[in-house]
Amino acid sequence: MLENFQGTDVLAIIAVIVSIAFLGYFAWKTLITSNFFQKGINLYEQKDFQGAEAAFRKVMSINSTNDVVRLLLGDVLIQQGEVKEAKELFEEVIQRSPKNPDAYLRLANILMQENQQSAAKTNLQAAKDLLQKQRQPERAKKVAQLLDQISAKST
Repeated sequence: MLENFQGTDVLAIIAVIVSIAFLGYFAWKTLITSNFFQKGINLYEQKDFQGAEAAFRKVMSINSTNDVVRLLLGDVLIQQGEVKEAKELFEEVIQRSPKNPDAYLRLANILMQENQQSAAKTNLQAAKDLLQKQRQPERAKKVAQLLDQISAKST
């Protein structure tokens, strides 16, 4: 019976086993990430900001490329008074994913609170432009209205 196995058959079986192992690993990793992400959302909604921060940081340690988690972590940090770290996260998302309007909006909010109107307007304009390009006219309109209000106050 063993004589019937060719070297290519053994290699094919090994390749299938390795592929199944990789799929299992990535499925497990995705499930764990999803569970921590949902836990972070739930804790944020319950205003348990420290718990939400821990859950979002865990997601980031498993999946370091998730920009949505970075934005949510930034929101949590703002709630805890860690504005500087939140600002750095939003700036990092902009560098990593310059077509993410939510990062520009969150950064603009911090800049307005820091009384940096010019920089805030620049970020709002970038967000508005991206929202228009991404066919989100209602959100773009709201940002345009905010830009008009800021411009009216500064004149």
